[in-house]
Amino acid sequence: MPIKNGDFLLVNYTLKVKETGETVGTTLENVAKEAKIYHGEEKYEPFFIVVGEGWVPKGLDEALTGLEVGKASTVELTPEKGYGARDPKKVRLVPLRKFTAEGMSPVPGLQVNIDGKVAQVRAVGAGRVQIDYNHPFAGRTLVYDLTVETIVEADEDKLRSLLHRRLPPVDLEKFNVKISDGKLEVEIPEEAFFLEGLQVAKRTITADIEKFFPKTETVTFVETFKKPTPAALLTPKTAEAPAPATPAAQT
Repeated sequence: MPIKNGDFLLVNYTLKVKETGETVGTTLENVAKEAKIYHGEEKYEPFFIVVGEGWVPKGLDEALTGLEVGKASTVELTPEKGYGARDPKKVRLVPLRKFTAEGMSPVPGLQVNIDGKVAQVRAVGAGRVQIDYNHPFAGRTLVYDLTVETIVEADEDKLRSLLHRRLPPVDLEKFNVKISDGKLEVEIPEEAFFLEGLQVAKRTITADIEKFFPKTETVTFVETFKKPTPAALLTPKTAEAPAPATPAAQT
């Protein structure tokens, strides 16, 4: 079945810069290791995308429509279809003291947030730092070797994919969702309780749900805290037995 706008996809890809042949991104762990861009803290798994939502460069979004699931494809994007041409006006000089005042030591390649905008440090001179607000791939021709692994069909799986996109440190299968009569309940896994930005993520998740599941009337997030059993009070016999059920707190 050809892919169309609005489809929820899981895609494996490897991204290269045509001008240099350099591999700059991939969802495949073995490819990352071979290209020496492997980062142990990253999760190597298929990339989730809703076709036509602008989550990827325009040219890639357009190229996905019509592809077949399971068929390897190569998509080449000119700068106009990728991240645009480089704009010399987006390269600026910033006083070094602006960085030191924030406790930062700028070095070439460092990504920074200056005046609310993300930029990359290009060079560090005597008292001044050259920063570049252009996207790192601006002006580059990009080559995607990709395979659409699956079209996500079930509503529960779509919801888990949306949740995982906003809370990537949590494994997709750990999200429990219940849908009934316009009401959606999302159980937040324990490992997500103290993630930085969790409350913001909840708001963006709610916005996603309102957009992709417009019939949903209410969204409830449930966080269940279990009372720990003090280890000092356990005897060898009780330590082997299942912990008794305790009341759950919900938020």
